[in-house]
Amino acid sequence: MKGSTRSGKYTYVEYARFADDLVVLIDAHPRNAWLLKVVSRRLRDEFAKLQVEVNEEKSRTVDLDRAESFGFLGFDFRRLRSIGRQVWRAHYTPKLKKRTALVRKLKEVFRRYQSQPVDRVVQLINPVLRGWVNYFAVGHSSECFSFIKDWVEKKIRRHMGRSRNRRGFGWKTWSRRWLYDELKLFNGYRVRRDAALKASPA
Repeated sequence: MKGSTRSGKYTYVEYARFADDLVVLIDAHPRNAWLLKVVSRRLRDEFAKLQVEVNEEKSRTVDLDRAESFGFLGFDFRRLRSIGRQVWRAHYTPKLKKRTALVRKLKEVFRRYQSQPVDRVVQLINPVLRGWVNYFAVGHSSECFSFIKDWVEKKIRRHMGRSRNRRGFGWKTWSRRWLYDELKLFNGYRVRRDAALKASPA
């Protein structure tokens, strides 16, 4: 759910909510400084009427003009100046803890099935990768995707090397193209610029 308070072409307050996660954005112009306290008080009053308590540990106020960031639905949001046009834009990337959770989940598959054929491992990790990437395939996730792709490739190479008692990553033995064309390893690391955020993955 989204909403905003506008006056002509100017937006003073804007919010986005999904389930019990809520983000409120307030115009940073000095003339609107009073809105911060008013909006906070109004929200708490309305929550009290609904007998809903604010999670103080997860709630905070950030100043995007000071390069601070906030998390929402698994992403880290911040405000950056675009190169070239010198205009401000929203910049959002997968949260580090989401990337760490994915790597941990994949590591467990590689560990549990280390004696299994690589085809079996690929069958197990592909759905995990596809679901995670499809969710985070918006915003500015390219750098994170590159990290995950490189990490998975190395783990696959290590897996095949151990099964053949070989050291290293087998760069000459198994080309990158072979990994994706023959093994059918997931390779859909593409960012969809026009996609909307969905519910956060576990």
